[in-house]
Amino acid sequence: MADPIRLIVGLGNPGAQYADTRHNAGAWYVDALARSQGVSLSEEKKYFGLTGHFTSGGDTVRLLIPTTYMNRSGQATAALANFFRIPITQILVAHDELDLPPGVVRLKKGGGHGGHNGLRDMISKHGNQRDFVRLRIGISHPGSADLVTPHVLGKPAPADRERIERAIDEALRYTGEIVRGEIDQAMNQLNGFRAT
Repeated sequence: MADPIRLIVGLGNPGAQYADTRHNAGAWYVDALARSQGVSLSEEKKYFGLTGHFTSGGDTVRLLIPTTYMNRSGQATAALANFFRIPITQILVAHDELDLPPGVVRLKKGGGHGGHNGLRDMISKHGNQRDFVRLRIGISHPGSADLVTPHVLGKPAPADRERIERAIDEALRYTGEIVRGEIDQAMNQLNGFRAT
């Protein structure tokens, strides 16, 4: 058993112009989770994001979508985690993943930032601690490093968006296990899923 999860963060960029872009896949997951729990997310300026919470097994689980830009995501996560004294091992970060195709979602414990600016800032703002859990939501790689920025800031084709949504739905099915700290069990289930 791993630590239970007390903070779930969905990475993205703020503003209507970015809402439907691939880089906001992590925020899509937290939005979907909030809806499934009947939670309304509201802006909390002191946490630099949209927040809400629900209870699981008598414990409070906080949700956060930073309203900073992606490369300052750690400002929001650190502010909320520090205030509520949530250790890094009890944080789940959902984010877009270039190295996975749309329709695939993977759970991972710890690791580096892999060039992801949101993860890079989060690791930096949390004292270079890396032991948070990641929900990696596939968006595919455009094939060339030069194309990454327009790719992540672009909108997926409708078929790809549908696959991403199905992968998020699958992740929601196992979020209860993740929150309880049953990471390995959830990983075994999720890591074999692929929306076709």
